[in-house]
Amino acid sequence: MGRLAGFRYREIIKRLKELGFEFHRQAAGSHEIWVNQVSNRFTTIPNHPGDMPEGTLRAILKQCAIEQDIFLKPK
Repeated sequence: MGRLAGFRYREIIKRLKELGFEFHRQAAGSHEIWVNQVSNRFTTIPNHPGDMPEGTLRAILKQCAIEQDIFLKPK
């Protein structure tokens, strides 16, 4: 398991909000679109129970242009 293992939806959303992202709209099913107005970046976040797969979280961070170290830094 890597450094991005064990994150749940609520913790991911909390950290993205701290980094300037906000809810934009509901997407298909249990997915949500989040946006950062400053950087004009969008990402899709699945709202599923349990831990987010590492690859999915890595893809979200890549879409948001957020380094892993920045995301993992405690606030």
